[in-house]
Amino acid sequence: MSISAAISSARAGLDVTGARADLVATNVANATTPGYVRRSLTVSETILGAQTAGVQIDGIDRSTNSRLTGERRLLASDFAQAEILSASWSSLSQRIGEDIESSTLFQRLSSLDSALNDAALSPESTTHANQAVQSAKDLVTEFNALSDLINQRRFQADQDIATSIEIVNASLLEVADLNEAISSVDRTTAQAAALFDERGRVLDRISEYMPIQTFERNSGAIDVLTNEGVFLVAGPARQIEYTPANVMGTDFTLAGGDLSGLTVDVVDITPGATAAGAVSSGSLAALFTLRDSDLTTLQSQLDTMAQDLIDRLTDPTVDPTLLVGDPGLFLDSDPTAGAGIAGRLQINALVDPAQGGAVWRLRDGLGAVAAGNPGDTTILTGLVGALDSVRTISQPGLQGSYSMSDLIAQLGSLAGQKRIQNEAVRSSVTIQHDALKQAEASETGVDIEQEMQDLLIIEQAFAANARVIEAAAQMINQLIDL
Repeated sequence: MSISAAISSARAGLDVTGARADLVATNVANATTPGYVRRSLTVSETILGAQTAGVQIDGIDRSTNSRLTGERRLLASDFAQAEILSASWSSLSQRIGEDIESSTLFQRLSSLDSALNDAALSPESTTHANQAVQSAKDLVTEFNALSDLINQRRFQADQDIATSIEIVNASLLEVADLNEAISSVDRTTAQAAALFDERGRVLDRISEYMPIQTFERNSGAIDVLTNEGVFLVAGPARQIEYTPANVMGTDFTLAGGDLSGLTVDVVDITPGATAAGAVSSGSLAALFTLRDSDLTTLQSQLDTMAQDLIDRLTDPTVDPTLLVGDPGLFLDSDPTAGAGIAGRLQINALVDPAQGGAVWRLRDGLGAVAAGNPGDTTILTGLVGALDSVRTISQPGLQGSYSMSDLIAQLGSLAGQKRIQNEAVRSSVTIQHDALKQAEASETGVDIEQEMQDLLIIEQAFAANARVIEAAAQMINQLIDL
């Protein structure tokens, strides 16, 4: 090898080691950057004619593992779904109360039962009668509040779906733009590596809302599909269509056309739907589960309890002054309205002084036109017995025979079971998700210790190439001196 060839090779070596040192610095600086994939320099021997002429940079390689990344994104969808359902049922069960000590509804019923017993012991007492009426009104208020809460949660889920779709649609457009940018640059450059990382971050964002899969084209662009096979990006981005509700009626349903589902170019991808393309996981699936399943079931159970309370105290055998069809102590303000009885539950105005009624009707009967015997306990005793009597209920989650207090306790138990079930799912998915994240990080992430070791090797290579140039310079100086 000639002196000039040696200098040229050593200089090329210095360029390569400098580029490697720059990549190490970049890796270390981005070790904690979300979505950053470790980079390394790819080099090859330079051949001129039949002789080696040093080394050349071929490009930048990203340490990817598409299998692990794809599996991690699918688990990210499951994790997001479990997070929302677990958090929602944790707050719902806390509000409803999982036991008699924490259940406001149970406490309100107990107060009514106690007040009616006191009134039965002292039927002439206006104070006890007023307390019983107030306890009944408090029970109604709690039924109304729980029904309103469920309706608010459904409306919030509907609005959250709309917000989520806006984010997903914007992200799909971003993927399409990044596809174009990647297709137009040399994929071995640092610029391309940065674009790949950014596209990966956008895909991670989408996967939190719904499970996706990707297919790479020769140009470096990718197609994005739901895990069920519906194309979201295939060249241009497709937009997911959704129409949020302006208001939320208790009886609003997706099947009834009151609420919107999700479509992509008329393909139904609504979570929970029977369509083949229905999204199966992600935060969107959790929100649809809450809006269309969990909360509607909870509303139905609460309505069943409210209707049972109405029926118990409407029986003419409890209050002989009532005619068939007359409302009892509690009533539905609009019996023809369907779902939402708990939200429409009211106390009968005939016994409520605030509505022009009289508390003595609690003792003498709602159909009484005048106060009767102040010592008569028949109806008051009947009201207590009606609350404590065992009645058969046939409603999902509430099948069996219950007193009114048992029925309310069962609602709390069901809420507690849902909380425990969702927390168990969340715990299991979290373990799997964290394990897969660690496995992916070991393959694609930055290991600071390894980078430092590489830097020492780079330093040695730099010194060796510099020494070659120094030796060549000395040889040239000796030739000049001859």
